[in-house]
Amino acid sequence: MRAFIFPGQGSQAVGMGLALSQASAVAREVFQEVDDALGQNLFRLMTEGPADELQLTENAQPAIMANAIATLRVLLKEGGFSLPDKADYVAGHSLGEYSALCAAGAIDLSTTARLLKLRGQAMQAAVPVGEGAMAVFLGLDFAGARAVAEEAAQGEVCQAANDNSNRQVVVSGHKAAIDRAILIAKEKGAKRALPLPVSAPFHCSLMQPAADAMADALAKAAIQSPLVAVYANVIAAPVADPSEIVRLLVEQVTGTVRWRESVAAMADAGVEQFVEFGGKAVGPMVKDITDKARAISIVKMADIEAFAATL
Repeated sequence: MRAFIFPGQGSQAVGMGLALSQASAVAREVFQEVDDALGQNLFRLMTEGPADELQLTENAQPAIMANAIATLRVLLKEGGFSLPDKADYVAGHSLGEYSALCAAGAIDLSTTARLLKLRGQAMQAAVPVGEGAMAVFLGLDFAGARAVAEEAAQGEVCQAANDNSNRQVVVSGHKAAIDRAILIAKEKGAKRALPLPVSAPFHCSLMQPAADAMADALAKAAIQSPLVAVYANVIAAPVADPSEIVRLLVEQVTGTVRWRESVAAMADAGVEQFVEFGGKAVGPMVKDITDKARAISIVKMADIEAFAATL
């Protein structure tokens, strides 16, 4: 069995998608459709920068999705493959869940781009710059990181936001609480505890205004049953019902990204290969989560051709 997986924020880089667009008309079509949907030249920003503008959440989120979907569609269309024939599940990390839903046909590409643009804007606007923060702990498991967050909160918000792997957890909340959490984590045995260069505290209760905005937008969006089951971040389990997909996407804005549990559950269900499209972020996490499966990351045309030859 095989799962196709999609990266989250942080995978963006100036130059992304350029070589793929030069090599494939299929990729160019994806980037053009996203540009048309957003009414902006996002592809130029992706390929030429400036980097600080690409890093903005409202640009990074649709850009990462577009790059991932372009990579997948080149494989499927040029290889003559269909998604259900080659993948048993799809999943994505945070915004990557939208990429996964788009890949599985639950949300069309233009709608996905518009939803992610709004999601990025709403998440950035939810908390004034400087009031929130995030930090990554290396060498602490989820239970340990959650205990650190609870101790550091002291009346403020401090939550375990991303359960990425057995050795990597991200916490999110008020900046002062995150600063305390970094110190406590080191005292509790974390090998490293570092602030993340993000502009907002994602996946914690401070994001409730963004969750409300996404609830309104998703209520108006056309959501279909996916071609293959999608593992949802907040329940670490497959979801197929459109109304449930919407509910979980809203909950995801303030909820923990249960990536470790999602990968482990797919491996327990029989997945032996995880294939990441458009980045090298979530694939390597698989190695730290399970020894039942292997993972590869597909970014370049050569990666696509090499993988297609194995199908």
